Amino acid sequence: MKTVAGWGVFSRRSVIAASVALGLAASMGSGAFAAAKTSVTIGMTIEPIGLDPTIAAPVAIGQVSWQNIFEGLTTVDSAGKVQPQLAESWEISSDGKTYTFKLRQGVTFHNGVAFDSSVAKFAIDRARGADSVNPQKRYFASIETVETPDAATLVLKLKQPAGSLLYWLGWPASVMVEPKSAADNKTTPVGTGPFKFVSWQKGSKVDLAKNTDYWNKSVSVKLETAVFRFIADPQAQAAALKAGDVDAFPEFGAPELVSSFEGDTKLATVIGNTELKVVAGMNNSRKPFDDKKVRQALMMAVDRATVVEGAWSGYGTPIGSHYTPNDRGFKDLTGVYPYDAEKAKALLSEAGYPNGFSFTMKAPQMAYAQRSSQILQAMFAEIGVTMNIETTEFPAKWVSDVLKAGDYDMTIVAHAEPMDIDIYARDPYYFHYKNPAFNEILAKVEATADPAEQDKLYGEAQTILAEDVPALFLFVMPKLGIWDAKLKGLWENEPIPSNVLTEVFWEE
Repeated sequence: MKTVAGWGVFSRRSVIAASVALGLAASMGSGAFAAAKTSVTIGMTIEPIGLDPTIAAPVAIGQVSWQNIFEGLTTVDSAGKVQPQLAESWEISSDGKTYTFKLRQGVTFHNGVAFDSSVAKFAIDRARGADSVNPQKRYFASIETVETPDAATLVLKLKQPAGSLLYWLGWPASVMVEPKSAADNKTTPVGTGPFKFVSWQKGSKVDLAKNTDYWNKSVSVKLETAVFRFIADPQAQAAALKAGDVDAFPEFGAPELVSSFEGDTKLATVIGNTELKVVAGMNNSRKPFDDKKVRQALMMAVDRATVVEGAWSGYGTPIGSHYTPNDRGFKDLTGVYPYDAEKAKALLSEAGYPNGFSFTMKAPQMAYAQRSSQILQAMFAEIGVTMNIETTEFPAKWVSDVLKAGDYDMTIVAHAEPMDIDIYARDPYYFHYKNPAFNEILAKVEATADPAEQDKLYGEAQTILAEDVPALFLFVMPKLGIWDAKLKGLWENEPIPSNVLTEVFWEE
């Protein structure tokens, strides 16, 4: 009887539990137990130094905040095309010197402040002002006046035509900020985007939450929360992915570990395009790098294919100038100074260095920079040149020593900005390269709105750099994305450094 009674008690409990479960399922709908996730954890290798892309250059800033927290008058889509954003339309005068923008109505910042032409004027004047620290201040140099005829109209009058202005206005450095919160955006960013800033646990993560008052009702934002986690070590990145501690690493930092994910049906490996041009920049104002023959000799000492194989496990595209195959008017110039160690030695002798010379490479701690440096060190040794490697912490130490002070012989970094060939015309800039003919070509690019003419000029600019070798042009890094197979909507290619979450969702 005890056994039967015990079984009877178990049965009654089971029936009650099952009934409750069925009742809950019925009340919640048949999909109750298949509801899609509404949160995502994105892994990043480098933690940003701040969250305001209008006051500092490192791309990690925009990879957290651009299009998530902050938006611009225009934007750049996943195909690299300019699209309207906070400006819904615009007209350009026939002489290319007046841009009249019609601004969107009903847009508010996360703190409730309305977006209008006065706010847009503040943001642009802040970016172009005498005391501006905007990393792309030059984007606004052509603007003579900013006018606000009414709350929904913004007029930019230019000193001279700027053929790339609409594109530049879509950049992270050009996002709209409002007066009350602008000073604190570095640590507590306030924008108009689909996500609001929640918190930043330094050294660990940034938390965002959905902006329920987001202006763009044509977009259905599926995520309720998003976390950006910072994991520098490649092995730890792989472990976090496999354990499910992060849902995605859109830029996985260890190409040699990509094969370890083969056969893992829970994770997708997506290899796309980027604008990340890995170049070994030389201080063109310092001996012996002030001699073009020395720079050309070093370029001929480099076997780019070997660099790509050793530094990034064969993932990458060799380049012969500061330009990627994705960019308009691209020319393959890897044949201008192809690998030829004997010719490199002869050119060094001709330049007055028959026994070579010694110098120091200031290499950031990132894997691609360290590995590329070690390979270059071995290649230079073959032509009698000794390169010492000094690891330089990125971004802080590198920015202070190399970018700002120009205190270096050679360095290596991946330049992430698309179409940034103009950095060789900036004065000052860390290459200390000066070529009036090059600068003149870039000025002509901005003076015309004809795409065919611009492409031709970009080709001429690439050729000058390939021949002058102000930096050793190595390779374009691919976008090695690894993420949960059920996660959809992340950009496969990267026409602009970003982690846009607006259209990200989980497949049920």
